[in-house]
Amino acid sequence: MTKNSEPSKLVVAISSRALFNLDDSHKIFETQGIDAYCEFQIAHEDDILKPGVAFPLVEKLLHLNEKLAGLASVEVILLSRNSADTGLRIFNSIQHHNLAITRAAFTGGSSTYSYAKAMGAQLFLSANPVDVNRALKSGLAAATILPSNTKSSKASSGQLRIAFDGDAVLFSDEAERVFKTEGLDAFTASEKAAAHKPLSGGPFKDFLEALHKIQSSTPANNSPIRTALITARAAPAHERVIRTLRAWNIRIDEALFLGGIDKGAFLNAFGADFFFDDQQGHCESARQHVPTGHVPHGVANN
Repeated sequence: MTKNSEPSKLVVAISSRALFNLDDSHKIFETQGIDAYCEFQIAHEDDILKPGVAFPLVEKLLHLNEKLAGLASVEVILLSRNSADTGLRIFNSIQHHNLAITRAAFTGGSSTYSYAKAMGAQLFLSANPVDVNRALKSGLAAATILPSNTKSSKASSGQLRIAFDGDAVLFSDEAERVFKTEGLDAFTASEKAAAHKPLSGGPFKDFLEALHKIQSSTPANNSPIRTALITARAAPAHERVIRTLRAWNIRIDEALFLGGIDKGAFLNAFGADFFFDDQQGHCESARQHVPTGHVPHGVANN
């Protein structure tokens, strides 16, 4: 970062059901309706909510500010379909858990995704797949938080570790379409022939770039963020991916080309605080090991 440049800023928008465990109240909403839900939330507004799947990720994101010391900054914004009235319990829980979240939007049942972009977010995490789909279509990186009781094997370390699938997440689904329609041999031949042609960016390219900018503001040997590409690709389809990242001038710390091997154990070995993948099958495996978000984008989700 040059002396005259603005510090890099990462903004993450998250829904209340991704941040906290709201299963009990959500069940009341689904079975008894909005009035019963509102009554329950108000009656329990002083009862502190337990952490949800994305809570550890948010903690680490916010703690980055201490390590970055003004070189860059991270902000987490709460987006909730609650009303301001029923949302008081959520803010009480935020304060109880000492989360430095000060900005929020309570939409009273309406979709929340549009406020993520308005607030400058590079990532939107939600338990509502409709909101996630709309966010992706608007050009924002977004993922549906999947239920999980797991924590990263390295969750106690201060370093934030985020892992990504490649095709249809970091990259477009152009190569994956060949695989789906013509098979593995055609995919391999196509990727080998296009090895020097960079892939187009996928929905998470900008988010990865935002992480890269923060990494670039700190010493490489002491970065508070570590990223990994964990893909089903294998040689020779690896070369196009490597050259694409080089053309983007974006850093990725680790790259695993697994050739179709189950990703779960590798995510656990990496110690991912979060993993993003477009394919439901990979997500189901991954969420047994690490917190996982499904990215409903590309040919695998058509």
